[in-house]
Parts: sequence; C-alpha cells; structure tokens
Amino acid sequence: MQNPRGIVLVAMIVLAASTRLIPPLVAPWVNLWNFTAIGAMCLFGAAYFQRKSIAFAVPMAALFLSDVILTSMLYGFKEINVISFSYVLFGLTTLLGMTLRGRVTFLNVTAAAVISSAGFFLLSNFHVWLSGHGASMKDVTLLSTYIAAIPFAKNMLLGNLFFSGVLFGGYELLSRRLPVLNRASLVKAS
Repeated sequence: MQNPRGIVLVAMIVLAASTRLIPPLVAPWVNLWNFTAIGAMCLFGAAYFQRKSIAFAVPMAALFLSDVILTSMLYGFKEINVISFSYVLFGLTTLLGMTLRGRVTFLNVTAAAVISSAGFFLLSNFHVWLSGHGASMKDVTLLSTYIAAIPFAKNMLLGNLFFSGVLFGGYELLSRRLPVLNRASLVKAS
C-alpha cells in the first residue's frame, strides 16, 4: 500500500477508530458511548479500498487495536477481551459498504449508515438476550433487552450518520484537491 490514496484511506480509518477513545478519555461523565466512527469506517473502507481483502482487514485491524487500547485503559491488561460477535456485525457492515462502491452519494451513504445501525441494534441485542450476557435478573425478556439498548443504539445511529459525513465528505473534498485520490481509479474488485 505505497500509493497516496491507500495511505490517506488508512490514516482516515485509524483516526476514525480512535473516536472510541473519546468518551473515557475526554468526558467519561457524558453519555457518548457508541457515538463513534466504527460503523462509518467499515462503510467507508469498503466503499473506497480497491481490494476486498483490504476493505475488511484495515477496518478490522483498526477496530482490534482500538479494542486493545480501550480495554487496557478501562480494565488494565489483565482483562483484554475482544467481543467476537461485534466483529461479525462490523464485517456485515463492511459488506453493506461494498454496495456503495462507485455509488457514493449523500442518499446512499445515509441509507447505509441507517441500515447498518438498525442491523447492529437488532442482531447484537438479540445475541445479548439469547446468550444471557448482562442478565442480572432472571426474567430478562427480548423486549427489555432492546429497550435497555435504545440509548446506545441512538448514539450509534448518530455516530454513524455524523462520521459517515465526515469520512465520505472529507474524502470527497480531499479528492477534489488532490487528483491522485480521484474516484476514477478507486474501485477495482478483487
């Protein structure tokens, strides 16, 4: 990945992953959990990386690195725990982002951000309920699991919309100023 476009894309994705560190570092008292660029970076990487393998690898590596940093900050290195089901869901978000290849418009990106947020909410909370994670009471229902997750889902939706605007809009602005980033050379499926 020695081309300038690849370097810019990787840098934008690494910066996007670092948004996960904002709530615990900057304002732990503010309810910003899930207001991050993780979903947006999966959509973005899938839409702009030429090779599908890199479209998956770069966002997942950035997500993993942010997981390690975040977990070590909150719990110390004794309890580094990567939630694998989230990676599956972000992989699905990446697949959704591949539908944006060559079709990046405001409406398409907005729709993908909303669909990925809704899908993540439905699937992750079904998984939480099914597996019994976080159940401190015996009678936790699927509905109560979904209701308890609404604040996180709202923040994820707002984060996906905001950061999709930042990533996709920022890249489009950069590509107008730097011809090497031009969209004509972007999508080459592998």
